[in-house]
Amino acid sequence: MIDLHTHSTASDGSLSPRSIIELANKIGLKALALTDHDTVAGLDEAIDAATGTDLILIPGVELSAKNEKGSLHIVGLHIDHENPRLASGLQRVLDMRNERNPRIAKKLGELGMHVSLEDATEFAGGEVVGRPHFARVMVDRGYAKDPKDAFTRFLGKKGAAYVFKERLDPAECIDLILQAGGVPILAHPDQIGFAGEDLDAFVGQLVGMGLKGIEVFCSSYKSHLTTQYTRLARKYDLVRSGGTDFHGALKPDIKLGRGFGSLYVPDELLEPIALASTGTCGNRTHPARY
Repeated sequence: MIDLHTHSTASDGSLSPRSIIELANKIGLKALALTDHDTVAGLDEAIDAATGTDLILIPGVELSAKNEKGSLHIVGLHIDHENPRLASGLQRVLDMRNERNPRIAKKLGELGMHVSLEDATEFAGGEVVGRPHFARVMVDRGYAKDPKDAFTRFLGKKGAAYVFKERLDPAECIDLILQAGGVPILAHPDQIGFAGEDLDAFVGQLVGMGLKGIEVFCSSYKSHLTTQYTRLARKYDLVRSGGTDFHGALKPDIKLGRGFGSLYVPDELLEPIALASTGTCGNRTHPARY
């Protein structure tokens, strides 16, 4: 099995990059991609941990893009995580987060919750601080029963403490990944707010921007969605990808490599994705290895 969509403490996961690699080896994964949100800060540690093991580590990232209808994320696989153009783009995203976070803390305070930016930063442990870290503080202090409750009532788009965050345009997200030699892949298309013919047309627009793949396997999918997204992959000549969207304790029901228990991402996806890469994957790992 393989898992091409995972998150560590470098963004909003609960396991360190090294711990994820150790778990992947323990459960016998053939390949894993670390795709933290808007950061590559965990990749050096992951590469070091995977060196000398049988696990194929694919350097990755997950970028958030503008989309009025829903949540639009572009995963980049086989990236050169030291690429200067990518680094510049990620710094812009980090600046957007840093502008938003104090406003979230202020709104929570106005609602009577003692949750500071410093508290969220302590939970984060890395350079990326976001809403999931505020949610963990809220749960820890009894303001919410679990992270889902924190998002539903306070941090989500309809929540009392929601603050809009600027995001990169989809074309820019795709271009950053391409400039870093990577393969831009549409993540969990069930969350972007389009379905049927509208989704088909939207994917076509992304392909025109340089999109090269689509996740046809994900923890949240029913079988008919995998079938639908496979058809889109064939129509637009996209590589197929998939993963659990593993976050550890933030999404405790999602297990590495297995999702909710029955997800199976076949290793036959590895070669087409590697061949779609436009460059190498950095100096310390195998370029387009599969």
